[in-house]
Amino acid sequence: MTASPKSRRRVLVGVSAVATLSLGVGVAAGSRLMSPEDAAAKTAPPKASQITVPVELKALSSKVVGRGDTSFDGAVNIRVETSGLQTPAVVTGKVPKVGSTLQAGKALLEIAGRPVIGLPGVLPMYRALAPGSKGPDVLQLEQTLEKLGFDPGKVDTKYTTDTSHAVEKLYEAAGYDAPEPDEQLKQAVDAADKNVDAAKNALRQAKVALKQAKAGPGKADTTVQQGAVDDAEENLADAVEAKNEAEFKAGTPLPVSEVVYVKSLPRRVDEVKVERGGTVNGVVMSASGASLVVSVKVDAATKERLKAGMPATFDIGDGTIIKATIVRITGSGDEYSVVISPKSLTAAQLNRLRDANVKVTIPLKSTNGKVLTVPLAALSAGSDGSSRVEVLRDGKVELVPVKVGLSADGFAQVTATGDAKLSEGDQVVVGK
Repeated sequence: MTASPKSRRRVLVGVSAVATLSLGVGVAAGSRLMSPEDAAAKTAPPKASQITVPVELKALSSKVVGRGDTSFDGAVNIRVETSGLQTPAVVTGKVPKVGSTLQAGKALLEIAGRPVIGLPGVLPMYRALAPGSKGPDVLQLEQTLEKLGFDPGKVDTKYTTDTSHAVEKLYEAAGYDAPEPDEQLKQAVDAADKNVDAAKNALRQAKVALKQAKAGPGKADTTVQQGAVDDAEENLADAVEAKNEAEFKAGTPLPVSEVVYVKSLPRRVDEVKVERGGTVNGVVMSASGASLVVSVKVDAATKERLKAGMPATFDIGDGTIIKATIVRITGSGDEYSVVISPKSLTAAQLNRLRDANVKVTIPLKSTNGKVLTVPLAALSAGSDGSSRVEVLRDGKVELVPVKVGLSADGFAQVTATGDAKLSEGDQVVVGK
């Protein structure tokens, strides 16, 4: 039986569809079929390529950077020796406020109506001083008086009349009457004055008697009268010497309770432990240095790179950089404290920095202007220990020997050695 035209068209369509499907399957299968060599080549990792960076022209600066705490330098407790007082040690005035400044030669307190004058010195005031006193405490007093502009005469270990006069000027400048000598010493001066007057009167009488004897008839023997004059002159000389000694001893003294020595002045009052009307018993106040300092903790390795006198800076927090200097380094083992002192601060800055924590920078070394630099990762060592860098030129790596200078912030100063060349912009290998 012969198929109809419509049936023949269905068969042709079906055959075409099967052919098309077979072709697609074949192409897909063919795209997945490859030789083992081609498969290995396609799945292998890409060839390694060098990671390079350019040689840069820049200035380098090596520095120590850390955080530091501010404080007022050298806190001390101030005590007043009141054992020499004849009355209770009652505070009667001049009580300082916290934050005020103690000045050399000025009263820092009043006890029993008398000043307690602050003076710079290391020896404490352990006894009263007066004309005739001798010792290292007298030397310290005279040295201090001289520095303050009060001439004590020869600066030595002896309390002289010149020392008394200088002490008088010290009290005058502080706004107080000078201390009075002991009443017995005043009485001794009065008695010596009377003795001198009596000796002068006796000498006058002896001279009158001698004159009368010489005016008598004939050649009178005046041996007795002359002896009386000689004795009277000798007595007067002794009386004058005794008066001078009494006046010397009655010179201006320095009571033990009216001076306090502090290692250095001026200083800032940190705490006041007395009040007006109260009685002094032990420490009257604590004071620190009037100058602010910043202390930075460093390890032993860093400490070896630092020394007193080196410049430093610190940031007060508003972008202002304060210049400073290392004043001392203390500590032991693996922890040290580097103390730096600012060159100058305004009153506002001083107040802002009280008990603050600031960023401190201490420069160690710096290049003289811009130099050729490479990252530290670009440096390698040759078999002889010399340094070198790998430079990528025209697709090839060239070893360039270099001399290494200052290293800072991950970079090193380099200079090509021998006939080698190295220039800004050259690409150095830092990894692969």
